[in-house]
Amino acid sequence: MRLTAERASKSQCSNEKDRNHMPVDQAAWEAAVRHLYEDASPYDATGPRRHEDWVLDVLALMARVPDPRGWAGLDDAAQDLERALSPTYPFIAHPPDYIRPRLREIDRDSAENLLLALTDDCCTLANLRRFAEGEEELRVMARTILARYGDAAVFHTNVDRPGAVPGTLDFTTSNWGYSPLSVYSEDYGLIVVSDTEVGMFWNFSDY
Repeated sequence: MRLTAERASKSQCSNEKDRNHMPVDQAAWEAAVRHLYEDASPYDATGPRRHEDWVLDVLALMARVPDPRGWAGLDDAAQDLERALSPTYPFIAHPPDYIRPRLREIDRDSAENLLLALTDDCCTLANLRRFAEGEEELRVMARTILARYGDAAVFHTNVDRPGAVPGTLDFTTSNWGYSPLSVYSEDYGLIVVSDTEVGMFWNFSDY
């Protein structure tokens, strides 16, 4: 029995390791982003990591710094007239000290769930019902997106759905909040930070 349990534990660790070491290429990453978010109101983009204080790189990303690999994201507000007045639109050009305390770190599993919740309004996993694919297929797409940033990436969000364990999100709770960073009445998203890149996956809603 003990050997069986040890094998099961090793198998689980191996599966977790394989999941986090998914290879990813441009076509697969772009297809995953497009499929999950093209029917939302998204800003999904990646910029270079140039500062130890990665919030400065987030500000550059809000202002549409180019993707360092040339990969295509989604920018629902790209053609809005407001962009002529503010390159960060629909984000508000807040200083770093405003943004920093409004982001909380979460673990990788919570980041994966959040990517799925961002596929439509209300930031809920119930949004997955609108897809023809099953949940596991959609999770593979979310893992493909995260794989770009490597195993050492860290994750931050403006969403407050605290789980029982610090650094987790609980998508079963009906009590939740967020710290808006845009001109919209609601916005929620994920920031992924690696040693070389910073990714943003954001959705906007007006109620």
